[in-house]
Amino acid sequence: MEALIQYVENEFVAKKEFPKFSAGDTITVYYEIKEGEKTRTQFFKGVVIQRRGSGATETFTIRKMSGTVGVERIFPVNMPALQKVEVNKQGKVRRSRIYYFRGLTGKKARIKEVRK
Repeated sequence: MEALIQYVENEFVAKKEFPKFSAGDTITVYYEIKEGEKTRTQFFKGVVIQRRGSGATETFTIRKMSGTVGVERIFPVNMPALQKVEVNKQGKVRRSRIYYFRGLTGKKARIKEVRK
């Protein structure tokens, strides 16, 4: 049964191509919002906390600070409204899911940047 589900996902779900990113990276996600009959593009820029799942069900969570309030948003990779993803900075973290980042503020909330 699992093989059948995987076959259907690989054959019929259109896979979008995005740059490689992982936890700790700062990215900007552009997505489409429909308001009535109008559509507009909005962006969400923040640090990737995690990537979860595989194939058609893969998601990633982004966290940004809006004033003093932390805002997190989960994006499915195959969301039709997702237009593009830009990697702004690559961060150096030692975990694949950086939930501890939620509790950090100020200078402790900085992530070292990987220089190429």
